[in-house]
Amino acid sequence: MVQGISAAHRAVDGSTGPLPSVRRLKQRENLRDSVANALRAAVISGELEPGQVYSAPMLGARFGVSATPVREAMLDLVREGLVISLRNKGFRVTEVSDADLDDLASLRQLVEPPTIRVVVPAIPAADFPRLRALAEDIVVAAEAGDLIAYIEADRVFHVTLLTYSGNQRLVDLVSDLRSQTRLLGLTPLVESGRLGQSAAEHHELMDLVEARDGDGAEQLMRRHIGHVRGLWAGSQSS
Repeated sequence: MVQGISAAHRAVDGSTGPLPSVRRLKQRENLRDSVANALRAAVISGELEPGQVYSAPMLGARFGVSATPVREAMLDLVREGLVISLRNKGFRVTEVSDADLDDLASLRQLVEPPTIRVVVPAIPAADFPRLRALAEDIVVAAEAGDLIAYIEADRVFHVTLLTYSGNQRLVDLVSDLRSQTRLLGLTPLVESGRLGQSAAEHHELMDLVEARDGDGAEQLMRRHIGHVRGLWAGSQSS
């Protein structure tokens, strides 16, 4: 289920012998990053349930990798506050209150929409096809009902747009806020077919970007974040 993890990566993780080359070390890092992104997406989407305890071997079997990169990746999530490490038991997914989700959404509203308005004129036209492809990845994942792929594709698209601000601290802040958000209402959206409608908003955003309509892009982003809080997060009945 972990996107982008090849058999070669799995072989590197399980290999023994002399110290690995720089290339092999990078492959291991890429595997850890891929696992961490998939686990992070599973927490955000609710596929890994709040309050539940998961062991590294169990998660490794679920995601088709060994326990080692899972354990390493989960330690990243511990530092991010997404899970808590329990000695000799595994990792428990942290629970986020409605008040916390309201605060996260408010912070995102303060940062993301005005930043999108600013970056719209700065995005080179030559980058439009690549950004369109990233938006389409979100649609494809929604149509497939793959929540983990959906969350990851959504993260990549939005973070990529924010990088045009040239402010890495802002990008890191938004990435952290997005990671702490819980979208527990995504499963009902998949079952009702409405996740695809939400995914299509990313193409609408690209229409505004290509038209150099910064004000329109800002308004759409405000509506999009409102959906995240009002329709998805913590709304199992949506």
